Amino acid sequence: MRKVDRRVKNIPIKTIIPNMITSGSVFCGVSSLILTAHERFIPAALLICFAVFFDVMDGRVARSLGGSSAFGEELDSLADAISFGVAPAFLIYNAYIGVESGIWGPLTASFFALCGVLRLARFNVTHVPAGPFQGLPIPAGGLALASVVIARIPITPLVAMSAMCFVGALMVSSVPYCNAKKLKKTNVSRAKLYGLMTFIALCFFILREKAFLAVAVMYIISGLVKFDGAEWIMLHPEDERSAHEKD
Repeated sequence: MRKVDRRVKNIPIKTIIPNMITSGSVFCGVSSLILTAHERFIPAALLICFAVFFDVMDGRVARSLGGSSAFGEELDSLADAISFGVAPAFLIYNAYIGVESGIWGPLTASFFALCGVLRLARFNVTHVPAGPFQGLPIPAGGLALASVVIARIPITPLVAMSAMCFVGALMVSSVPYCNAKKLKKTNVSRAKLYGLMTFIALCFFILREKAFLAVAVMYIISGLVKFDGAEWIMLHPEDERSAHEKD
């Protein structure tokens, strides 16, 4: 018992902080499920978007503090399964499908959640940190479904079920998607990065509540057409040489 206590006391703060951020994603996912059960669909969808923020920040904080751990990776996967697998499926089912769909509604919602879990399991054992993602990342899949609710798009139950099956299939596919984790301050083209940020800001200014859906659709299409946004933003050897020459 004393050995266990010593281990708990010796956990470094640099490991605890990223795990606390990951816990924020769990909080958002469970809260989204509760709000969906009470038919508060817009707040439930927004909480899934907030979960994306926590999912991005926990990894960045862990890398910056040097606090990455096997425990943190497992916790992150479990949080993603709740926030981007179960919560979006439950949200779309309640907002657009309902009991009138019979057995097909629960089946498609379960299919999406299952694909998300399979995607996470495959990522944990096969992903190369510097390479592109294999299949649509589950946060992007969950955000895509939540963005439909935020945009208040009036879709039929059949379209909603088809969307869940399509996004779920993309998650377990081999379609390559850009991995922004390889981007660093030293290897990005500032002109392209600022241009992309300006474009996204304009999307939110012009499209407002439909901006999340537009960004999600563009990301999904980028993988289907094999456009790697991270590679596009990164400085290539000839760009680095010209930058050094200017300096």
